[in-house]
Amino acid sequence: MSRFVRSSKYRHVFGQQGKKEYGIDNVKVTNSAWDTNVISCSGKYVSINWNASGGGAFAILPLPSPFSPLPHNCPTKLPDLVPLARSHTAAVLDTDWSPFNDSIVASGGEDGKTMIWQVNPSSFDGWGNEGWEPQDFDPVLRIDASPRRVGQVVWHPTAEHVLATATGDHVVKLWDIGSPEQPRNVLGGHGDAIQCVAFNPSGTLVATTCRDRKLRIFDPRAGGEPVRVADSHGGIKGARVVWMGDKDNVATTGFSKMSDRQVGIWETGGLTNMKMTTIDQTSGVLMPFWSDNNILFLAGKGDGNIRYFEWENESLYPLAEYKSSDPQRGMCFLPRRSLNVSDCEIARAYKVAASSIEAIAFIVPRKSDSFQSDIYPLAPSSEPALTAGEYFSGKTAPPKLVSLENGAISTGPVSSPLPTTPAPTKIASAPAPAPAPAPTPIVPPPIAQTRSEPSPAVASPVVRAPSSAVDDSAVASIKEENARLNAELRESREKIRNLELQLETFKANARKAAALLEG
Repeated sequence: MSRFVRSSKYRHVFGQQGKKEYGIDNVKVTNSAWDTNVISCSGKYVSINWNASGGGAFAILPLPSPFSPLPHNCPTKLPDLVPLARSHTAAVLDTDWSPFNDSIVASGGEDGKTMIWQVNPSSFDGWGNEGWEPQDFDPVLRIDASPRRVGQVVWHPTAEHVLATATGDHVVKLWDIGSPEQPRNVLGGHGDAIQCVAFNPSGTLVATTCRDRKLRIFDPRAGGEPVRVADSHGGIKGARVVWMGDKDNVATTGFSKMSDRQVGIWETGGLTNMKMTTIDQTSGVLMPFWSDNNILFLAGKGDGNIRYFEWENESLYPLAEYKSSDPQRGMCFLPRRSLNVSDCEIARAYKVAASSIEAIAFIVPRKSDSFQSDIYPLAPSSEPALTAGEYFSGKTAPPKLVSLENGAISTGPVSSPLPTTPAPTKIASAPAPAPAPAPTPIVPPPIAQTRSEPSPAVASPVVRAPSSAVDDSAVASIKEENARLNAELRESREKIRNLELQLETFKANARKAAALLEG
């Protein structure tokens, strides 16, 4: 045994479960078997796929955290009826919050629709008070993304109003939500259902995992086929991918042919496998999360453990493990710009248990109360580096970063638009093609130019505005139809609410009757 111990400032990182008042109880998690993280959060709100009647829905809840103050009092135990985002006609499969606006969230569902929602803090005024009635959220934009499901939605990390969707027809579509009539680019070549989509920090590359056991890397602005393809994990069960910050590496989780859970580290230039490590033989999917502290977190579905490793000198070193007896159904991590630096918190996870959401803080123990600059690298800021038009015209800009000490904004490192390392012979498909040229700038039609950088809140919720070629009578007819559909939608939601309230009353009476009979 070596007498030397590897030096690391994160050696003693420990996970600490938050107090009860920082969690949420009485959560009704979806029963959908689709494999996503179930939960997502911004610096202010959390979204969770909900088990609701009348089509698909997800809940939008304020984060009960002293470090994310909101102008209302959020109860830790939810009432039986909460505000829901209901406009999907089938189960909601995934949600993702905008990295540039803590109040904007995107959703994708089994109905093939992608929707954009904007949260008004006044929606929670009076929360928890007697007589308070929840008001459901309405989307500010609907996108017909696919005739089949939308399995994943992912915002671009540096360009505002750019969204990626993975659809049931085995493609990834990139959208400019300022002009969402058609996708700006389509990434194909997948042989089966897409299991995970991830942008690199500057948004110049996209990595995907698929049920055909392949790992792919795309140039999202060139579209079309992938620029790198390699055999990934041998098992068909859920595989995930995450970029390891600004390094030329990605981490994947998946299963071997013998159903062992694995984590793999890949070099992106040629997709060579640098290291494949077997974790255990549990059946739950491993959800990977990367922190810019060079720490890789692995949370297993169906168990209560969170393992974390430090990436250093091209090697993955285990640090410790957070253990809990409560299995997790899903998990997300808080944006690093919202962490509590006074307690030396380097990451915070929100874990979905059977009927609750728990906060777990990962803390580096330090005696000093001053800011610990060595454990807090710059974090992604809430300011975009590019507009959607600039991004799709081929412009590249490094992400904007914020200091957690004083809030100063700076720029991060520039990522190359394509991997430059030559592809080795281990690549599963054809050798990598030459780098694709930057796409020609796309000039939108006149109506889209007035919406090049819109606020999503002004988008029409049901019927889009007609072109100038349509006469006034057609416009009036469309407006009347729009008003009628909105009225029917409100009436249907009111009926659903009344039925849910009756159901909850029936359940309460049944519990009382059972208690009387037992007594």
